[in-house]
Amino acid sequence: QVQLVESGGGLVQPGGSLRLSCAASGISFSNYVMSWYRQAPGKERELVGSIVRDGGSTNYADSVKGRFTISRDNAKNTVYLQMNILKPEDTAVYYCKGTSWWGPTYWGQGTQVTVSS
Repeated sequence: QVQLVESGGGLVQPGGSLRLSCAASGISFSNYVMSWYRQAPGKERELVGSIVRDGGSTNYADSVKGRFTISRDNAKNTVYLQMNILKPEDTAVYYCKGTSWWGPTYWGQGTQVTVSS
């Protein structure tokens, strides 16, 4: 019953922007810390950033600081990843993850982001 459904991926030129969305259902969304991860072909999955339950603070990997922004709308059960000034090295499958303080963790199916000219 729990679902994290990602959308918004696609092909974008270097320097462009893209906004990913992750819509959650089957969980009490506001109880979950939400994170974005990405995995490029042949590479390990890496943490992009996270946002606390009330959206009051975020953290980001050094590689995306100043370019990416995570936000959430608890009324819509949705977390977003705004990606600006995209680079070819940002090309990856992007995954949404939700983690409760008591342990359960859920993953989205992933959405492909390709940055290429």
